[in-house]
Amino acid sequence: MGKELRVAVKASQEKKATDLVVLDLRGLASFTDFFLLACGTSNRQLKAIADAVEEELASKGIKPGHVEGYSQGDWILMDYVDFVVHIFTPRSRAYYNLERLWGDAERLGIAS
Repeated sequence: MGKELRVAVKASQEKKATDLVVLDLRGLASFTDFFLLACGTSNRQLKAIADAVEEELASKGIKPGHVEGYSQGDWILMDYVDFVVHIFTPRSRAYYNLERLWGDAERLGIAS
C-alpha cells in the first residue's frame, strides 16, 4: 500500500469512516491497483470524508482524475489512478457489494 493511499485511509479515519477495507487489485484489474472502501452514516458524512481525502492529498500535490457521485452523496467515487476511493452509505455498500464482486482480491490490513 503506497504512501498516498495511506494518507487517504488516515483522512477517512479522521472523519469517522467505518468498515474501511483496502482491496489489492494488482494482477486482477488493469485500471487501478487498489480500492479503498469506506462507509459513512449520512450523505453529509460521506461528503466530509471525500472532502478530507481530497484536501489531504491535494496538500501533497495529488488530485483525483475523476470524482463521481458527490452531489448525490450515496456513493462517492474518487479516482486517483493507482487507487480508487469508494465512500458509501451502508445501504449502497451492501447493494453494490464490491467485496464480493472483487472476491479474489486480497484484503490489506488497516491500522486504526
